[in-house]
Amino acid sequence: MRAGRREWLGLAVLALPTLLLSLDMSVLHLAVPHLAADLQPSSTQLLWIIDIYGFMIAGFLVTMGTLGDRIGRRKLLMYGCAAFGLASIVAAFASSPQMLIGARAALGVAGATLMPSTLALISNMFQDARQRGTAIAVWMSCFMGGMVVGPVVGGVLLENFWWGSVFLMGVPVMILLLLTAPKLLPEYRDESAGRLDFASVALSLGTILPVIYALKETAKDGLSLVNVIVLVAGLFVGTVFVRRQRQLAEPMLDLQLFKVRAFSAAVSIMLVGALTMGGVFLLVSQYLQMVGGLDAAEAGLWLVPQALAVVVGSLIAPKLAQRFRPEFVLGFGMLVAAGGLVLFTQASGPNGVVLVALGMSIASFGMGPQGVLCTEMVISSVPPQKAGAASALSETSAEFGIAMGIAVFGSIGTAIYRDQISVPGGVPSEAAAQATDSMAGALHAASTLPGSLADGLLVTARDAFTSGLHTVAGIGAAVVVIFAVIGMVALRKKDAAAAVREQAVLENC
Repeated sequence: MRAGRREWLGLAVLALPTLLLSLDMSVLHLAVPHLAADLQPSSTQLLWIIDIYGFMIAGFLVTMGTLGDRIGRRKLLMYGCAAFGLASIVAAFASSPQMLIGARAALGVAGATLMPSTLALISNMFQDARQRGTAIAVWMSCFMGGMVVGPVVGGVLLENFWWGSVFLMGVPVMILLLLTAPKLLPEYRDESAGRLDFASVALSLGTILPVIYALKETAKDGLSLVNVIVLVAGLFVGTVFVRRQRQLAEPMLDLQLFKVRAFSAAVSIMLVGALTMGGVFLLVSQYLQMVGGLDAAEAGLWLVPQALAVVVGSLIAPKLAQRFRPEFVLGFGMLVAAGGLVLFTQASGPNGVVLVALGMSIASFGMGPQGVLCTEMVISSVPPQKAGAASALSETSAEFGIAMGIAVFGSIGTAIYRDQISVPGGVPSEAAAQATDSMAGALHAASTLPGSLADGLLVTARDAFTSGLHTVAGIGAAVVVIFAVIGMVALRKKDAAAAVREQAVLENC
């Protein structure tokens, strides 16, 4: 069945919360100096204000995706939108750091209902493969477009209003969705699904939250005993979660889905893509400011072409997949992305900023088809009643990938920086210790030194940081090439016996 005007209008409605989520993630960093001056949070409280939103989204994605399959995807979407709007109002008028942390946590839980619900509803509304590919491309482009528009809109609001205004952007969007969703969006749920297993919910949270926390903390402060203990604890709980899902007659997460080759391959490729781009983007943003000497606004402008490149790559992917086999479009795009990453290895001197911005745009353009095509493969390779859980898994894999990329590639870049930096003679020991710890420490140390000594320290620090970027980009390019080949092989056409086996698995789901 081909979608009509009502479905395309419904897609416009579903694009609203997607756009809002990316706006909410991108504008907060602009508001941090303003809310910090007003609420005066401690350094720990400020970190939680920034991080708790992402932690809650990552932790509750699987739960909310499965819950939507059981109670109804439109119903869950509307509940989530109402909760998101109320939490936004609380955050906007927060009078203490604790109140803002609580509101941000509620925003994260509500936000976790939006992504899997919207993607699962798209799978119901657009049953024609070509139309569904276009719809997913539009949906993903809205998410990336919000990353571009967010800093601009946030800057205007902060210029004319108080910091809480950036949270109020979501209220009219959610009201509009609540008014239009009953008329434009269909309801769908798994009629045969049993009750939600709350022990499985607790185990999933006990797996995802500690692992994400340990990875992010390792990226910030380096490997420590506490982070290792938290990571091991999360992995242990994850083992218990998997064993429970295998024993339940009606599991919260049907692990049989991973026996479907297209599903497991697409989720794995999304994980690797997020890992590579998340880790490289961390160093790129630091390079533009700390090595290139740009302020935050200038660095943001240099990254606008990168976000636009993702949008273009996402929108053209369905058309290319209609003319060529999707796995070839996916693999070729990843090879293009690898070429963009290789361009980073040539970045140095006065042309470094231009090469990094150009390389990031090429890599993002190449990764655009990956997001669209892998997402389409995930939701089209599973039974309709499992679309919510499958959508949540694809989003969770991306969250894990970004956290792992920042931790792994950030650690590699830091290790190379510390190995390559050579502090000039005459630098006091305290300043030398700061400089050898990180590029940010080198900038701070240089601000306390005389002109010639500061210049010498900054030259060697920038060279060391650039060496770290070159190495990380080279490793990232190699990983992308390897998985481009693996993806093209894993997603090739199945033989008759494999198709029969996978159909049997799907019928048992």
